[in-house]
Amino acid sequence: MKRRILGGTGISVSEYALGAMMLGALGTTDHDEAVRIVHRALDAGINFVDTADVYASGESEEIVGKALKGRRDEVVLATKFRSSMGPDANHGGGSRRWIVRAVEDSLRRLGTDHLDLYQMHRPDPATDVDETLAALSDLVRSGKVRAIGSSTFPAEQIVEAQWTAERRGHVRFRTEQPPYSILARQAEAAVLPTAQRYGMGVLTWGPLSAGWLSGRALSASSRAGIETQKFDLALPENARKAEAVGALSEVAADAGLTLPHLATAFVRAHPAVTSVIIGPRTMDQLDSLLDGADVMLGADVLDRIDAIVPPGTDLNRADSYYLPPALTDPSLRRR
Repeated sequence: MKRRILGGTGISVSEYALGAMMLGALGTTDHDEAVRIVHRALDAGINFVDTADVYASGESEEIVGKALKGRRDEVVLATKFRSSMGPDANHGGGSRRWIVRAVEDSLRRLGTDHLDLYQMHRPDPATDVDETLAALSDLVRSGKVRAIGSSTFPAEQIVEAQWTAERRGHVRFRTEQPPYSILARQAEAAVLPTAQRYGMGVLTWGPLSAGWLSGRALSASSRAGIETQKFDLALPENARKAEAVGALSEVAADAGLTLPHLATAFVRAHPAVTSVIIGPRTMDQLDSLLDGADVMLGADVLDRIDAIVPPGTDLNRADSYYLPPALTDPSLRRR
């Protein structure tokens, strides 16, 4: 497995990162099998594991903790905070009050005394980013966290966080984790160039676009019943995705590749991307993705992909996975 340096951190990470969202109640419910999946990834050369407190309400972190016993030092371990972890409004967000508790909970579940990367899962409009960065900086200085990052932040909020860190003397976000796939290319317009400008490492998620680029029938997607707006073929934007998948399948076949290998190689090809998060639910899915770890796409293939899905385009706006309150709350648009 090839490696790259994670932004300006000096940390060497594999080009694939193992995403642990599907380990636990959301996917692999057998803990022993989930541990075997983690071990298989590590044995294949993946040294980067990414999870979050909210994945299966902490169960994913617990499984990762079990899997890393005796192997913690060989792994770059990342997790995330911000999402709600209970009915109380203060059990989530970007406040110091919550961050101090959330990191201790994650450390306990993961069975470690430090995190290599601690990421804010989404922006928190209710909290001043100065407050969030101040709390995270204290965690870095205490040794509980080695580096901090953001996830699914719009470009303008990446800039605001970088500016705030510089002006206030805080530790800055060293990484960004955006959704990025052939079908969801909005990150190319501003997020990826902004991350490059600030020397941030980029670990992308969703290279198979929630199963659209998995090569399996859409009805087999375990998420289809949960996120109807992303899968209902009666919606024009999803019909466009289905049409694109058909054309991309032809591109993959002509290149002698499977569709998943085409999809992951496309994401790895962008110069801003450090590591691509893969989130297998089964050992077979992991092995299949590992088989494509060395696939490189030529300019001719990339040009054909651009002709099907233009650069910077999300075929379905819902695939951005974050809309700012200014767009979702009518009261912020009306006097």
